[in-house]
Amino acid sequence: MEVSFSQTLSFDAATFEYEVITQENGNATGIRFPVDDKQVSPGDAVVVVSGEEIHFHGMIGKIEDGYAYVADPKGSLLPAGSLN
Repeated sequence: MEVSFSQTLSFDAATFEYEVITQENGNATGIRFPVDDKQVSPGDAVVVVSGEEIHFHGMIGKIEDGYAYVADPKGSLLPAGSLN
């Protein structure tokens, strides 16, 4: 039996750097950002916060070429028009 562990990665919205992959109503619904693939893996949770407010949350779906891909199709508040 294989045991798998996941972790939660938390980022501050004011300093989080990401690229928009998909967007809806001016908010990023799919993003990618650079990661160390030895430290994170698909299935890890991602939360981007500003104070006590969650701006984006999802699970890493894949890691490719040093980038993690995450989607938040329903609750994203991350701006799509500009990169942080």
